[in-house]
Amino acid sequence: KGGVNNRVYLEQTTRVAELAVLARKMEVEHEMMHSWAGSTKRVKLHGTFLVKAGFDLRRRFTVKIQPDEILIELPHAQILSAEEQQVEVLTFENGLWNRISPDDIQAELAILPQLARRQAAALPAEAEQAFKKELQEKFHPPQQARAMFPAHSPGREGIVRLSVPMSF
Repeated sequence: KGGVNNRVYLEQTTRVAELAVLARKMEVEHEMMHSWAGSTKRVKLHGTFLVKAGFDLRRRFTVKIQPDEILIELPHAQILSAEEQQVEVLTFENGLWNRISPDDIQAELAILPQLARRQAAALPAEAEQAFKKELQEKFHPPQQARAMFPAHSPGREGIVRLSVPMSF
């Protein structure tokens, strides 16, 4: 006799103010091997994640429209999420007396999204560049438009020149 039990313990809705600019599919693998008194346990996992980068709009941002310029100041882009798409167990080997525990599985599963985030470290800078490019290509106000990111990172300010009138 068999069965499947599904339960939802908590559903909670929270407000989100994020602007995702780029998403990248990342594949990561992680292997844990632990030997104790001549007995070795081994777990190898493969995960596929959708990593999104963009702007957290809960942080301070401004849009200033002036006669000669539009200035958009945003916080630096960041990794917003690493959404699990799929996880495969490639290897699951218990040692003779060194057995794989539920805590081992939890710890190894928790490492996968961290690896995906680390692998996508360049994505926030790419998101800032993509935002500036989209601003230039999609919007066409008569005045110059600049997208600025906080001054503590030199060289990451972008000036975008736009030429066709746009109504607000």
